[in-house]
Amino acid sequence: MGTLPKRKDIPPWLKVPEDLKDPEVLRVQTRLLEAMFGPDGSRIPYIEQVSKAMLELKALESSDFTEVVVYSSYMYKLRTKWMLQSMAEWHRQRQERGETIGMLKLEEAMDALELGPWMK
Repeated sequence: MGTLPKRKDIPPWLKVPEDLKDPEVLRVQTRLLEAMFGPDGSRIPYIEQVSKAMLELKALESSDFTEVVVYSSYMYKLRTKWMLQSMAEWHRQRQERGETIGMLKLEEAMDALELGPWMK
């Protein structure tokens, strides 16, 4: 991948142009992006700062996946890709169990409202 990103606000921790070459790319289910990155990508700057990387999202045509492109030095790219894959998997599993988790939280809330024996 020889083209440089179109983004103009390249973070100061990246070495230009060497960190912009050969990015790591992963595909994430589009429905997980808001859970991972917050509404409108509000957590992306924080994730970039902590991981010392730059992220670029690319929607894929006729697919329910989005490419997340990670730019940085070699080790930071690998670490960031691993972190994002782990986050995506965690959110995917959480969404799949969403109904179960919701029911458990409801049961816990109901139990918390139950009167203790001293109140009966």
